[in-house]
Amino acid sequence: MSSLIFCGVDLAKHHFSLHAVDNRGKVILHKSVSRAKLLTTLANMPPMRIGLEACSGAHYWAREFIQLGHDARIMAAKYVGPYRTKGKNDLNDAIAICEAVQRPNTRFVPVKSPERQAILAIHRMREHWVRERTALINRIRALLAEFGIVFPTGRAAIHREVPLILEAAENGLPDIARAVLADCFEHLQTLNQRINEAEQSFDLVVKASPNAMRIMKVRGIGPQTATAIIATIGKGEQFDSGRDFAAWLGLVPKQYSTGGKPRLGRITKHGDKYLRTLLVHGARAAITNIGEKQDRLSTWGRHVLERRGMNRAIVALAAKNARIIWALLHNQTEYQDYAA
Repeated sequence: MSSLIFCGVDLAKHHFSLHAVDNRGKVILHKSVSRAKLLTTLANMPPMRIGLEACSGAHYWAREFIQLGHDARIMAAKYVGPYRTKGKNDLNDAIAICEAVQRPNTRFVPVKSPERQAILAIHRMREHWVRERTALINRIRALLAEFGIVFPTGRAAIHREVPLILEAAENGLPDIARAVLADCFEHLQTLNQRINEAEQSFDLVVKASPNAMRIMKVRGIGPQTATAIIATIGKGEQFDSGRDFAAWLGLVPKQYSTGGKPRLGRITKHGDKYLRTLLVHGARAAITNIGEKQDRLSTWGRHVLERRGMNRAIVALAAKNARIIWALLHNQTEYQDYAA
């Protein structure tokens, strides 16, 4: 412990800045290196605790540093900013990262394996294709509205009406516009196919993951949510409790308390927006279909719904599901939906 060295690495595409100090604060490394020389430079250093800001490539470089015998730790940028005392440049960023990695209150992101990153890549591309599909549908509606053609809302109406509009010769649609809309509709079908293939990939991942199958027993958790959670947090070792996981997701109330008077507001919406969205959508489906079920969770959800309304009940169930999921992963136990 007396020889522990701390190092901050400011990641980039081609030029990387490094700053390292020993446990007494003496600077032993302070320079910038090219991408080709980064691993060689660190391979010649004694074992260090290396801090990295969470960004594109952080997990790849963390794995490379670990293979060299270093202790690589990834942290959110919000933990680095308070320690930047000078102007904003790469070397000063490396100094701030080096300071942050030494602090006991800094929360670190577990280094993801290539397999977990690959699963998240499917999620990111599906999310991109869904947004592209929505934009394309809106564009098709707008183009047709220019020619006085409108139809009901919803994706089903688009897929039902557009082929009929393209085939109808009496609607006065110019041939050029007809050709453009035909290309748009073909692209829309391609996007649908890609989204469906991504969702089929989630099913395959679930079958190969006991943990994903375990948390899918929780009401409101499907293959998409299960695979995203497993790929993002693993077994949740980085959280001390289920509430920590819910807080990291931003599903707990925001506090503004002073003078001994607690004030709780809306949820914080901190952390991973994608996971929070999936949990909320799943909770919405569960609350909507609660019906007259008499199991303990349904009874609890019905009481919250009656007292606090639909939106608060949905968020409350999402937070409860997050805590349940953490417990299942951390304790490696099976979910049991007890009757009331």
